[in-house]
Amino acid sequence: MNTKTGKTAKPDKELDCVGLFCPEPVYRTRMELDKLARGQVLEVVADDPAAEGDIKSLAKRLGLQILEVKKDGNSVTILIKK
Repeated sequence: MNTKTGKTAKPDKELDCVGLFCPEPVYRTRMELDKLARGQVLEVVADDPAAEGDIKSLAKRLGLQILEVKKDGNSVTILIKK
């Protein structure tokens, strides 16, 4: 959530990784991020228990910003700004 406006960023691209397991979610996230222009937002939905940590680590390594992490049951939704 954007703390300045109280609104969630609208993703430019959505990636559904539900049902995929390590290393697929982080691999597919990297592939989609490579396609985005600087400033665009990727929404990733995954249910692999390792996905949240792996995707956060990827974003940190690439110098990208995690805008939001939402958990819903077994799935997690992560918004990443390139």
